[in-house]
Amino acid sequence: MDFPAVSPPDATVAAAARARQDRLTKPTGSLGRLEDLSVWVASCQGYCPPQQFERVRIVVFAGDHGVTRARVSAYPPQVTAQMVTNIDRGGAAINALAAVAGAGVRVVDMAVDAEFDAETSGAISAYKVRRGSGDIAHEDALTPQQAFAAVDAGRRIADDEVDAGADLLIPGDMGIGNTTVATALVASLTGAEPVEAVGYGTGIDDAGWARKTAAVRDALFRSRSQRSDPLGLLRCCGGADLAALAGFCAQAAVRRTPVLLDGLASTAAALVADRLAPGARAWWQVGHRSPEPAHALACAALGLEPILDLRMRLGEGSGAAVALPMLRAAVATLASMSTFAEAGVSGPADQADQ
Repeated sequence: MDFPAVSPPDATVAAAARARQDRLTKPTGSLGRLEDLSVWVASCQGYCPPQQFERVRIVVFAGDHGVTRARVSAYPPQVTAQMVTNIDRGGAAINALAAVAGAGVRVVDMAVDAEFDAETSGAISAYKVRRGSGDIAHEDALTPQQAFAAVDAGRRIADDEVDAGADLLIPGDMGIGNTTVATALVASLTGAEPVEAVGYGTGIDDAGWARKTAAVRDALFRSRSQRSDPLGLLRCCGGADLAALAGFCAQAAVRRTPVLLDGLASTAAALVADRLAPGARAWWQVGHRSPEPAHALACAALGLEPILDLRMRLGEGSGAAVALPMLRAAVATLASMSTFAEAGVSGPADQADQ
């Protein structure tokens, strides 16, 4: 699948934003990471000072995974469908956190192993490619046609959101077993050994960790010939939800729309997306640091430093939603603070105000 070339954020605007930060009424660099984030937002928007985000959209991609039959998760597979309904009705953590952060939430059924009632399915299952992705330890997650359709769905959903006015996108995930699949993708693309990459997910015990590690090991063996083919890798050891996440992240970059990544699933998909659309990573930040080892590997591979570290491991886009106010704060400092000259405040003793 070919994505258009990704153009980078505006370097000229980034330089202007950095220069403005240095003229604001504070010691240079005293706002730390907020300054860097404000410069990134300005460069993505293409003007300085940047504007506050007006329409942030969280899209939760849901799917089941056949690998759960190996008991790699602490929760039964039917929880995926139950939680999709909960998110759709507004009762999940992501709904509560999004409301606080000022973001809208949408849930999309890509491969949930259930059928929803007619009223619900019309809204969330329009892009569904199958009921449950294949067990990556023993079979391909998707057919070639399904992998293409899932990536294309993510691409179209990103277009829909941007066309509707979204100025920041947050990719979320919902799917029992998806940390196993995401870990396999990250290990494949970074060359990490399974024991380095596998974590405890939503709370498995040591025996569950051993089963999960074995599943990732087998998936890596099966997918070894696909490491240079991002679409083939998604087909072999991904899933419809991860494939849609990858398409979503890649297309957001094509559309010059910033993305705030969440935890392991979205960052693993982003690692694939950067291969689908080289250079896309410049349009992303990572909202929080997951305790999953594979998340650290993916962030390092992308050269992205998470904004927060609250030991969150829920998924759904929840960590990114919590980080969103930090990103809003960064924008506010660059856009709303006065310069030394405007405020009549003396600047550094060895530097004239500009």
